[in-house]
Amino acid sequence: MKAATFDLPLTAVTPALPTARLAALGLDLVDATPARTIAALLAPGRRRAFFMNAHCCNVHRRNRAYREAVAGADALLPDGIGVELAGRMTGQRLTANLNGTDLVPALLEQAAAQGKSVYLFGGKPGTARAAAAALQARIPALTIAGTRDGYDGAADADAVVDDINESGADIVLVALGVPMQELWLHRHAGQLNAPLTLGVGALFDFLAGNVSRAPAWLRKARAEWVWRLAQEPRRMARRYLAGNPGFLARAALKAWGPESLAAAQSRLLDVTLSFTALVLLSPVLAVTALAIKIDSSGPVLFRQTRVGHNGRPFTMLKFRSMGVDAEARRAALLASSDREGVCFKAKADPRVTRVGRFIRRFSIDELPQIINVLKGEMAIVGPRPALPVEVAAYPPRALGRLAVKPGLTGVWQVSGRASVGFDKMVEMDLSYAASRTLLLDLSLIARTFGAVLGGRGAY
Repeated sequence: MKAATFDLPLTAVTPALPTARLAALGLDLVDATPARTIAALLAPGRRRAFFMNAHCCNVHRRNRAYREAVAGADALLPDGIGVELAGRMTGQRLTANLNGTDLVPALLEQAAAQGKSVYLFGGKPGTARAAAAALQARIPALTIAGTRDGYDGAADADAVVDDINESGADIVLVALGVPMQELWLHRHAGQLNAPLTLGVGALFDFLAGNVSRAPAWLRKARAEWVWRLAQEPRRMARRYLAGNPGFLARAALKAWGPESLAAAQSRLLDVTLSFTALVLLSPVLAVTALAIKIDSSGPVLFRQTRVGHNGRPFTMLKFRSMGVDAEARRAALLASSDREGVCFKAKADPRVTRVGRFIRRFSIDELPQIINVLKGEMAIVGPRPALPVEVAAYPPRALGRLAVKPGLTGVWQVSGRASVGFDKMVEMDLSYAASRTLLLDLSLIARTFGAVLGGRGAY
């Protein structure tokens, strides 16, 4: 893992860090580039900086002592997609995601160039030493003033403070976990001589190799939390699967009012389930792609324009289950539709390939739509996404099904799919749009597994 580098003149005069108050959180967070943030943190003077992510905000809400510690910090650094989403709820966009795993190594590169030293305090026995060794391997000029674990090594707070001060460290990194690290720094701020102190959470574990970072593509998608959840499900489930929805719900309530809670909860459910499914089903996706490629010529994915929320068109993704000339042959097959109404469906469709019949039977062909869900074009639960030619033929009442995002699963999908007539499908979708709740969505998701295994109407 290579640290990020920033082209920053070391002699630059650095003004105070700009901040922005996120209305949905009620916190003043640093609103600056990584380079400017690093320069300001390393400038002359004493500073205490904490990283603030969704979990930190949850702790902040219920822990008075932690709130006092946060209020006493000199800089609060925005960390993670949750804080970014909370800002967007009120139209606020911070300059950068200043997560500690990327920012601190970059900061230490600049610190080394300035001849500054660092002390690592926290983690399991041996972790701080391993993290220090990893840092020195990556930043040879960096001076490690000392290390100390967060277990027996933290038992005597006065001894810890004395050891840090005697080391002469310019920077102290404390990795005791939230909220312990912030409480410790707040409690001992007046005793520490180091100009810069930071609470860094799981950074030592990442540096030491105890916990691996998510692949670059997952980090770029701002979904590293999914990787953490997959690695440590017992420890992280409550934080991410319960904590994150609660965080966004409270932010939405503060930003928009009660009517936005359902929308925020629904979107979080979509993102959580789709990212988790993408990771867990990656072997199935890979095998399916290979089988399609072997079975017939043409691309693995089938792209088709569908009509989404409020009539907006989008490109829907599916595994290709038909020959490459399927669209050209569609018009000639309309008369053989097994389904009444404007939606064409033929059980003995000659365009379907051998692999196509299998993946349709178990709905595997629909899995690439997970990407549409992540992009916000579809939801996990919603009406079947319609073709533009179908929407053009809709009676006025049927247009009401476009009031919600189309979904991977829904009332129609778990009630027989192609065996359900068009008029009945419309009534199902209108009823869903009028009465949708998080509990209903969860119920339909649970019923989907039985529908897939039963295969009724899947062709």
